[in-house]
Amino acid sequence: MDKIRIRGGQPLQGKIAVSGAKNAALPLLAASLLTDEALVLRNLPHLADIATMTHLLAQHGTDLSMAGTHPSGGHMGQVLELRTGDITSTEAPYDIVRKMRASVLVLGPLLARCHQARVSLPGGCAIGTRPVDMHIRGLEALGAEIELDDGYVVARAPGGLRGGVVVFPRVSVGATENLLMAATLAKGEVILENAAREPEVGDLANCLNAMGARIEGIGGDTLHIQGVDRLRGADYAVLPDRIEAATYAIAAAITGGKVELVGARPATMEAVTAALAQANVSIRPSDCGVMVETGGGDSDGIASIDVSTAPYPGFPTDLQAQIMALMTVADGAAMITETIFENRFQHVPELMRMGADITVKGATAMVRGRGGPGGAGLHGAPVMATDLRASVSLVLAGLAAEGETTVNRVYHLDRGYERLEEKLSACGADIMRLTV
Repeated sequence: MDKIRIRGGQPLQGKIAVSGAKNAALPLLAASLLTDEALVLRNLPHLADIATMTHLLAQHGTDLSMAGTHPSGGHMGQVLELRTGDITSTEAPYDIVRKMRASVLVLGPLLARCHQARVSLPGGCAIGTRPVDMHIRGLEALGAEIELDDGYVVARAPGGLRGGVVVFPRVSVGATENLLMAATLAKGEVILENAAREPEVGDLANCLNAMGARIEGIGGDTLHIQGVDRLRGADYAVLPDRIEAATYAIAAAITGGKVELVGARPATMEAVTAALAQANVSIRPSDCGVMVETGGGDSDGIASIDVSTAPYPGFPTDLQAQIMALMTVADGAAMITETIFENRFQHVPELMRMGADITVKGATAMVRGRGGPGGAGLHGAPVMATDLRASVSLVLAGLAAEGETTVNRVYHLDRGYERLEEKLSACGADIMRLTV
């Protein structure tokens, strides 16, 4: 099992290319089931989760072929052509779905196109309860008949899905995406109210429109979809990963460095940019993306800030662990509140092994910073990743810590960060993957 070894204390300097967004790519891959024509997706990141989704699609009957890579070489920006002429199986088996929660996104497309689906209840990171009840209730509102059978969602719509109004009781990215895909082939108009507004949802909607869907209200919390008889193929590029970009922005900040994030889109990172500005981290547009550096405020160090996660356009839950790592080297005390998932502080004990001063009470963590970047108060230690974002928070802490940090169970990291060691080492980090 691989490990990552980090020797901290090196300010990051240079450029990091931002990969395509995992959270946008996964629903886009699932959307290939909606048409019998070819869907070409560009700027796909090379990640374990992407491999899991393509494996799932292949067993549904999708033919997949590489159609090129990014000019710089390697796997960054790979191009994949997907063609599902005939869906050979409408079952998404447990052995595949258990690996990744996003696998449930095939439910809507299979039901819309084949009028039936049998999808295992999903797995993924152990960060709290993430039920599929809103997916089920939403599809039922569009005429589906659904039952649970031995851990599987069994859905039927003998006459096809029909128009209707779906009001989500709370914001859910996955449920919005599943219902959005299903609605494209429904008979009549579908209205999704209290829909998720994340850029990844907008990316999916834009791709579906390129495939012939009729979706209005993109970017808002109410989506109007006029069902069509069929969708066609398309050629579409996945948007850059705002979570990856913000993670590397925090990496630059926690080391007191200066990094240009090539391809990053500032418009998708406004809540993060505002929070980091309060923490004395500058993020400004550059010719190729954004430039990140610490300083320019009352001091050259990191200022403590209070952060509460919220659905977009609020501060992302997927950056809560990373901002907590940054606050461990801030000047003063910070309050970090998690409002999305109830079990997303599993990185706290591991950060404390590195000398962090953190107290958790319910959904809030009090972080007493160690006074600035460069390792003050943080020291290297062997630590263990518990989920995707927790794993990268330990890498960030290791970059700032004095001495050597070893991060174990990095298969979590490989689910969401492409070539992380290569990107960081190119900017001066002393980081290496060890295969044992």
